[in-house]
Amino acid sequence: MTTRTHTRESSRLRLTAPLAAAWLASWGVLALVGTLTRAGYPFGDNDPYGDGANLLRSVPVAAGPPLFAGLLLAGAVVALVAAGSTPLRRPLRLLVLGYGWPLAAFLAVVVPDVRVLMMLGYAPMLIIGAPFGWPPVDYSELFTWALFARAAALVGGVLLAGALLVWQRRTSAACPACGRRDPERGWTTAASAARWGRWATWTAAVIPLVYAATRFAWLLGIPLGIGEDFLAEMRETGLVWGGVGLGAFATVGAVLTVGLIRPWGERFPRWLPGLAGRRVPVALAVVPAALVALSVTSASLALLTAPAFWRLTEDFSSAEAPMLLWPLWGVALGAAALAYHLRRRGACQRCDRE
Repeated sequence: MTTRTHTRESSRLRLTAPLAAAWLASWGVLALVGTLTRAGYPFGDNDPYGDGANLLRSVPVAAGPPLFAGLLLAGAVVALVAAGSTPLRRPLRLLVLGYGWPLAAFLAVVVPDVRVLMMLGYAPMLIIGAPFGWPPVDYSELFTWALFARAAALVGGVLLAGALLVWQRRTSAACPACGRRDPERGWTTAASAARWGRWATWTAAVIPLVYAATRFAWLLGIPLGIGEDFLAEMRETGLVWGGVGLGAFATVGAVLTVGLIRPWGERFPRWLPGLAGRRVPVALAVVPAALVALSVTSASLALLTAPAFWRLTEDFSSAEAPMLLWPLWGVALGAAALAYHLRRRGACQRCDRE
């Protein structure tokens, strides 16, 4: 490994915590402004989507902004602590980690809800169809402040988690870059990850296909899980194509998920010009899979705790049944991405551990 590459990687690691601190502090200040102006809070009774599919639906609007301000500004302090390399005494270390990790999970999983996953699913269709005026939607009604706030929370949670992870490694006997210790053993070895990762990958690939099957059935005129009148209305209004878009997103995702355990997931296929035979960068597979895993988990928590969803599924139709598997999908996909990373990371370019 060249000194230049080593320096570049070390710089990225050092920047994680300051970037997390700046991100959280900026949003904390915005929350303070919202507290003073009583405007801009997009959750609870102010939720423009109005379907209650968000775990913050019970938080009073008046309490939301100051609550977020306190959480985010304290999180910025935690990120600044993580920017240092001096080990803290055990009580302080437990305090930092005991606050930081739950906050990261709260921001990345609790706040975003189903809207982020929906936008990820619709994005290809919206981007490709935009120059042709299809689908006929008002983009200003889709890409709203409420959606942006949810996406920003996801980014903040991921940044904080990254900062904490690097800090934990740096202040212990682990390598800051790869987290490995001497000797490496157990479930994190490449051989072990190949075994349990295979089960996680196939689980994460099958579940979205079950969901996609119902949406493709509607396109073919099969009222799978819904009434014929409702299907006719969906086909007449074009709403069925929205379901097809999500089904296509799920299908492509399932195929790419299988790539986490197939040779073409490690080297680009021959039919890709300019890339054929080259190694697939690990991050190119892990980052999108982790993003979808977080979004699916967030969406499933929001949906499965929403009273409206359970009223909708009182008859337990095959249209909603696949969504009950989403929590397993999110966990399995996250595990599959982790297994892929552990299996392909090879020798660390920082510590030379294998």
